[in-house]
Amino acid sequence: MAHSHTHPHSVDSPGADSHPGHSHGADSRGTPSHLAEMLDLDAEVLHEYHREVITWVGSLVTDRPRIVDLGAGTGTGTTALARQLPAAEITAVDLDESMLDHLRERAAALGLADRVRAVRVDLDQPWPELGPADVVWASAAMHHMADPADAVRQAFATLRPGGLFAITELDSFPHFFADPAGAALEDRCHAVLDALRAEAGLHMHEDWGARLTAAGFAIEAARQFRIELRPPLPAAATRYAQLSMERMRHGLEGRISADDTAALGRLVADLDGGRGDLTIRTTRMVWLARRPA
Repeated sequence: MAHSHTHPHSVDSPGADSHPGHSHGADSRGTPSHLAEMLDLDAEVLHEYHREVITWVGSLVTDRPRIVDLGAGTGTGTTALARQLPAAEITAVDLDESMLDHLRERAAALGLADRVRAVRVDLDQPWPELGPADVVWASAAMHHMADPADAVRQAFATLRPGGLFAITELDSFPHFFADPAGAALEDRCHAVLDALRAEAGLHMHEDWGARLTAAGFAIEAARQFRIELRPPLPAAATRYAQLSMERMRHGLEGRISADDTAALGRLVADLDGGRGDLTIRTTRMVWLARRPA
């Protein structure tokens, strides 16, 4: 998907299926493959959360739903929905053609290519005909929309009467260090990044409940998921933390003190050798809303 403007990748930490309003391009280490890896690791490391949400959504839809996945990214949500709902037909939309290629390859490898269609779409422009859909799925995608109210209205128009809109968003970005010094440094860094996201036009603190109601949706549920994974954690969690902290360091270059810059560099270096005290703490919000029948 695409915005008419560009949000720097370095200010947007992991957790998103994609960045719907712009091309993914290179991530903080200069290669698109690292962003794809980050998105895949989020699904792998936080698999219990993702499975619970997808099972929940799957229990609320028809047996043969038509689903539109907004900001599908590497396709972790698309393929999980396809496996949870074996008769579903899914249209996955994103702006970044490299991500869509990754998604197509994933779907083919899983034997899902006949039920998954990947389409390049700029969601900050009038949407092409994507419906009528039974479900519109937006995982960490809505905060990238240039005009959130318009995006919600277009989702409403895409759904059939009685259709379900599922929005998941990051309530807090992942934190990894439990020791007092590391945790305090993370808090300071996240505060600066939060200000940079607001400056870049990301709608991180949008009242999606109010947006949904204003567009004519009936809200069925709003639920916060508190995620806390404690050591020992698998190797994938260390890699997830490593990529996250490298992106953080890149995004904060020249924006934090020299002492904090040096301390952040040491934390990233520590992850190269692995840390036995690594944790993952984050919160996600989910809104489920219906277009009235």
